[in-house]
Amino acid sequence: MNMVVSGSWDKTLRFWNMQQPAPVATLQLPERVYSMDVKYPLLVVATAERHVLIYNLQTLQQNPAPYKQGQTALKMQTRTISCFPDKTGYAVGSIEGRCSIAYIEDTSKNFAFKCHRSQSEIFAVNDIDFHPSMGTFSTAGGDGTFVFWDKENKQRLKQFNSCNYPVTAGKFNAQGDMFAYAVSYDWSKGHEHNHPSLPKGVMVHKIQAAEVTPKQGSNQRTRR
Repeated sequence: MNMVVSGSWDKTLRFWNMQQPAPVATLQLPERVYSMDVKYPLLVVATAERHVLIYNLQTLQQNPAPYKQGQTALKMQTRTISCFPDKTGYAVGSIEGRCSIAYIEDTSKNFAFKCHRSQSEIFAVNDIDFHPSMGTFSTAGGDGTFVFWDKENKQRLKQFNSCNYPVTAGKFNAQGDMFAYAVSYDWSKGHEHNHPSLPKGVMVHKIQAAEVTPKQGSNQRTRR
């Protein structure tokens, strides 16, 4: 569509063509936008109160209503949402240290699992991103780790050592051979725990093929 799409706490979704300062279209949403993702023609928007709205960008001009909408399968506040590369569904992460894998049409394949938890603490899932070709995906957590997962076989592929500070974002590059991740305070303990001396940085991990290749038959299953 050659447009920028923005979602806001003003409960709107806006489309910009970059030729003028005003949006070319504005959609009203039920709540504040917390996260969104696009894999054309699929647009998924996650808002407060666990709402998820699914749009088909190919038919949006004719019908601006969501193709589908509902609530996530998770119990607490949504933190991040990411489309599958094949556009058949999306993954949602929440502040409760859980992820939900949701299919748009075949909902019988939906499942959820726990992650980014220790024996005594539960951490937010700050970001999710899918590998461009493998179908595997990453989660970045407030526990200071990022993890690679196999969606189809419901397996954990690789958990990396803790950065000792929250991993707030993670992204595969287009070739799928590098993974960039950001380390900084994630505001999970409020503003009073923020301090200028806390680290802020972006690192790049060089991916080994085995880290993102699905491994059928592994014993390391995700925990429901």
